[in-house]
Formats: sequence, structure tokens, C-alpha cells
Amino acid sequence: MPSHYDIVIVGSGAGGATLAQRLAPTGKSILILERGEHLPREADNWSAKSVFVDRKYRAREQWLDHRGAPFTPNTYYWVGGNTTFYGAALLRLRAIDFEERAHAGGISPAWPIGYGDLASYYTEAEALWRVHGQRGIDPSEEAGDPPYAFPALRNDPGIDRLKSHFQTQAWHPFPLPLAINREDDDPVRSPCIRCKTCGGYPCLLMAKSDARSIAVVPLLSRPNVTLLTGHKAVRLETDPSGREVRAVVCTAENGEERYSGDIVVLAAGAVNTATLLLASANGAHPDGLANSSGQVGRNYMFHTLTAMLSLTAAPLDATFPKTLAVNDFYNRDPRGGFDFPMGHIQLLEYMSGQTLEGELGDMMPPWLLPDGVFNTIAERLLSFLVISEDLPMADNRVSLDRNGRIHLDYAHNNLEGHERLVKTLCNALEGFTSHTHPLSQHHFQFDSLLPLYGTAHQNGTVRFGKDPKSSVLDPMCKAHDLDNLYVVDSSFFVSSAAVNPTLTIIANAMRVGDHLKQRL
Repeated sequence: MPSHYDIVIVGSGAGGATLAQRLAPTGKSILILERGEHLPREADNWSAKSVFVDRKYRAREQWLDHRGAPFTPNTYYWVGGNTTFYGAALLRLRAIDFEERAHAGGISPAWPIGYGDLASYYTEAEALWRVHGQRGIDPSEEAGDPPYAFPALRNDPGIDRLKSHFQTQAWHPFPLPLAINREDDDPVRSPCIRCKTCGGYPCLLMAKSDARSIAVVPLLSRPNVTLLTGHKAVRLETDPSGREVRAVVCTAENGEERYSGDIVVLAAGAVNTATLLLASANGAHPDGLANSSGQVGRNYMFHTLTAMLSLTAAPLDATFPKTLAVNDFYNRDPRGGFDFPMGHIQLLEYMSGQTLEGELGDMMPPWLLPDGVFNTIAERLLSFLVISEDLPMADNRVSLDRNGRIHLDYAHNNLEGHERLVKTLCNALEGFTSHTHPLSQHHFQFDSLLPLYGTAHQNGTVRFGKDPKSSVLDPMCKAHDLDNLYVVDSSFFVSSAAVNPTLTIIANAMRVGDHLKQRL
């Protein structure tokens, strides 16, 4: 096996796999280094006990929080990265998210690129990843965006009733854009069967659009693409000048291995990309590779999140509820009285009795736990995810201690708009549900959060920008300090916005891929 390639990519998630897919037609030799293995396709893929109670597929390592207390991050090391377990909601950042904007808790900074730089890539990514949606309803979307290539998924009857309930309050609920291979008009031949094991689970049918099914698997037959699993990148070595990455050092089954590339790309996730750079300090980069700005690891964001658990008096006819979202409060309160962004609301996946028992038993209020009848509760439960923007703060950071352990220091911020949105949703559900209870992320520690919480939306630790003194990457996501090092995971984000980050990761990787085609 060769040790030198035209492009070496660390990580096979949304960013790394998309970049490899973009560059594969050039014929250039591409090496993808993945620390995990191929996820086994097995019955446990659909087992709530295995996934949520036993946490069979979750990473075993522990990180340390701001108190120095260990916690197990909600992250997955498999081919395809975290997308294998994500909820498949693929939303665009809004045009205003790329601009500087005032929040009640401070300023969200501008990106070095605008919405127009990603618009065509968003459209291409939505088609490639089979995103089902409908334009023209969401009041926060851009008027000129083209229609989705795939129609919106139909609501279950119970969700249609919820939609009507919201509309009576002058809200504009819209179909949540979901990336699944579903044909509602042809359910017999549809790969997706609208099961109860979607978000949080790996899809046994490979019908959820993730980095495995969309990018990695189609690449495996290409002679110029090599995927090495079980290879964890531990440091990068440079030439004596410090301007070029000469080798990616990995630990594998037989010890350390080195691979070199004309271009080296990091896509290991916002935490692991930052720690890999910090672990690569040398004489030319004493504070960590690409860290002359001192920004590597800083400005960690992962959204401010609350799950709203709502119990209906009668069983709810909704086994695939995650088809509806609300953005009426994305930029401000349309009722007046609060002229700052509040955030985004989307329905969560179906929560089975075992999901509730395994993940939420210690957190739920007594009225949700009558004699432990979790399946009865699940039939009456509506779960919402309220997402608000957390602001980049220099002291919210990822770092390494002298023993190489990952520290994640984070303090919640910009909470006023989020709390207003949680209260707004709670009030709006009156008359539709009999009980509501918020489980707010900022009230719990990292190790006691819902499955979609924790570190799932991590971003911002290797921000891009035009000024090398205040950013790590240039606008094309190349490190300011090195000539051949790029980053294409969510590390590059300047702000977190208030929607799921995956579609922006994919679109940006396509953009960087086109840049690298010209460079190569």
C-alpha cells in the first residue's frame, strides 16, 4: 500500500466523505483515514435497548468538563461519522445568519462568505442527499430558493392536527426538510418504511441519507480512493519551515503509521480537529499547528437546546412525527416586545418506551412516570426540540491537558431569547396537550442530556475568516499558517445560527472541493 497520496482526508463524516466524493472524479489518489470501523448491519441497529440503554454504538472515551469531571460525549466513531445516527434534518442557514446580527445576549459575527456563496451548493446537496421539503411556507427562508427536488413527507394524522392547531395561532408550520429515501406515493417499493427507529439509530435499511450511504459506499469501488478504517490520526508533522504538512501520523492495529499528501484535509469533528492541531505543536508552531492566532479550540458552540415533552390525553396517531417545524420566531417575536432572534422549533423522533426508560427516567417529572408504564406514555408523547443560537465566546474552548485528555470548557450564553421561545411553545400547546415539561440543556451536565444533545451540534473551534490574527482558516478553509492544510468539518463555523449544521457542512465541502479541483 502506498504511503503518499494526492489528498489525505482525516474523517469520513459529512465533510470528509463529501470532499472525497467531490474530488474522486479527478482521478487523483485519495486516502480517507477513519478511526472507526464499518458499522455492522445487525438487528441491534433497530433496538432501543441496544442504542439508548446499552449505548452499544456510542464512543467509549471520556472527556472532562469545566469542573474537571469526566463525561462520555454523545459522539460516534464509525464510517460515516455522526451522520449515521443523526435525525436527518437538513436545513439551510438563512441569509441573515451570514451577517453580523445583534442578539439579546451579544453579537453574532459575520462570516467571510455570504449566503450566495453556498446557495447553489445547498441546492445540489439537497438533491444528492434526497431532502424532502416544500418552499414558500417558512417565513424565514429566502424567496429565490428553488423548489426541493423531492416533495415534503406527509404528516401522520396526529401531526396534521397539531399543524392546524398552530395555524389557528397565526403560526406558519412548514414541512421539516428530511433526508431520507422515502416515496410516500409508492410505499410498497419505498426503501424508507417510516419506522420508529430513525433519529438516534443507524438505519438498518440504509434508507436514511447519511455519509455512509450517500458518499462513502459509492466511493468504495473507485480505484483511486482508499479508505483505511481503524486508523486514528494523532498528530501532523510539518517540514522544518512549518509551512507544509509532511505526514499524518496514525495509530492502527500494528502501531504507528505515517501517510503524506500533497493536500491534507481535517474533517474529524470540531472537537477532534481542534485537539489534533493542538497535539501537533512543534518548533515552528509552539502553541499548536495553525494556531498563530491563538484561536484553535476556542469559540466552541453546540446550540442552546431544550426538549419539550408534551403528553396528550388520548393516544396520538403519529408513529413518524418528525415532519413539522416552525420558524416564525427565528429572527424576532412577531407579536412584538422582543426584537432579537429567538430560534427554531422542530418535532423530534418517536420515543419508544425503552428510549424513555433508558434515557429519561432520572430526568422526567413524576406525572410522566405512573408505575413505569413507558409504552403507554410513548403512545401519548409529542417531543419538540427548541434550538437557539449560542454565541462564540473565546473562553468556551477545547483544550488538551499534559496527559492528552480532552477538556471541554463551556458556559451557556444568550439564553433570554431561548427561554422566551420555550415559554411560547409551552403556551401554544395549551388546548392540544394535557401536560408539558421542558428539559433544557443548560440545566443539566453533559453526561445527562438527551440523545440528540451533548456534543451533537459541535462547531466553531477552527473558525475561518479573512484576518489571520483573528481566525485559523482563510475563506477557502485553508489554514492561514500552512500551504497545504484544509478543514471541512463544522470547525470552520463563525457562528452557530439556530438550525442543524449538517447541510452547511456538506455544501461547504462541495465548495472547497471545487476550489481544490482548480488547485490540483
